[in-house]
Amino acid sequence: MTAGRDAAPVLSVRGLIKRFGTTTVLDGVDLDVARGEVLVVIGASGSGKTTLLRCVNALVPYDAGSITLEGTEIGYTAPNSGVRRGDRALARLRADIGMVFQMFNLFPHLTARQNVALGLRVTRGMPRREAEARAEHWLARVGLADKMDNLPSALSGGQQQRVGIARAVAMEPKLLLLDEITSALDPELVGEVLDVVRGLARDGMTMLMVTHEMGFARDAGHRVVFMDAGRIAEEGPPREVLGHPRSERLRRFLRRIELRTE
Repeated sequence: MTAGRDAAPVLSVRGLIKRFGTTTVLDGVDLDVARGEVLVVIGASGSGKTTLLRCVNALVPYDAGSITLEGTEIGYTAPNSGVRRGDRALARLRADIGMVFQMFNLFPHLTARQNVALGLRVTRGMPRREAEARAEHWLARVGLADKMDNLPSALSGGQQQRVGIARAVAMEPKLLLLDEITSALDPELVGEVLDVVRGLARDGMTMLMVTHEMGFARDAGHRVVFMDAGRIAEEGPPREVLGHPRSERLRRFLRRIELRTE
């Protein structure tokens, strides 16, 4: 399924600024994500990638600019108003933005099925049976049909991350955020997680993904954004950005990634 770039964007970011104390972490970021698009964000540590995702999911407040999901401002009642949304309003918006973190963040005392069903029951108000049926569907979809009754401690890191993905997509979000979801995994487990994400991309899931997996970015991404010092330094089709970088800064970054993966 191709990204619907002619329609209004699902996510629109304009003039986004985020400071921590006197340090500006995001410095005027402009970004759109189209429906069905897989937008991959790359960059060195400290370039602002994770902060961007956390602002989009309203996990941290932004200092200026605008972030809208299908036209609705996320963190504030209006762009640059300074008036934060209340907890209930934020919770409703976050329900439409799935997020998968670096660490799996599963509840250790709940089975895989229960971990996936919990958000459906609490946030979506689903009856237990319906929530567990949807959880079973998505766990099977990520290849864990035989692990539904396992606690996280009985799952590998790759399996736990796949539960995390199932938990996020079971909510049927309008946008899925993925933050370095393979960074905590042993190298042999990375492929199984990325295969799940590739499947979601083929199904048309709208995704904003931070990763150092350049092979995935090249093969599955519709567009790549390179961030440097809190700004978008380069963006375009993966084969253009990764294959023909315009700046020496991006060329150095890609060489370091290649050395790390050899």
